[in-house]
Amino acid sequence: MTNRLRVITVAVVLAVAIAVAAAYAMGGHRPAAHRAATGTPSATARPGTPAGKGGVCQSGLPGQAKDTLALIAKGGPYPYRSDGIVFDNREGRLPRQAGGYYHEYTVVTPGSGDRGARRIVTGGPGEEYWTQDHYASFQRIDTGC
Repeated sequence: MTNRLRVITVAVVLAVAIAVAAAYAMGGHRPAAHRAATGTPSATARPGTPAGKGGVCQSGLPGQAKDTLALIAKGGPYPYRSDGIVFDNREGRLPRQAGGYYHEYTVVTPGSGDRGARRIVTGGPGEEYWTQDHYASFQRIDTGC
């Protein structure tokens, strides 16, 4: 390979890496079409079980989310090594808190070859949030419905 070709190849690889990192930082996560193709259900309040503004009834979550909530309640063991790590809330989509306040947990996505996009993020006691789109949006989990 000539030096010029090598320089061009490196430049292209760097440009692609920068574009991917920028898309991720701007919230360019898995599109809705991918979630539909992998069977990720929608987490919306069921008729007759309102969860309040922007919330979701715990009973309306997929079974895997309920499994994750049960693991959180008993302190594990968790299926992924990164479960329980600090969630930094860099995008500011959750209420602002001191660093280390929030922690994230994987919600298994059937058919996904990796951790998937679904998470539960916890804060203080009884404060739990659901995201099915890898932190692009959150709903507070209402355990009373």
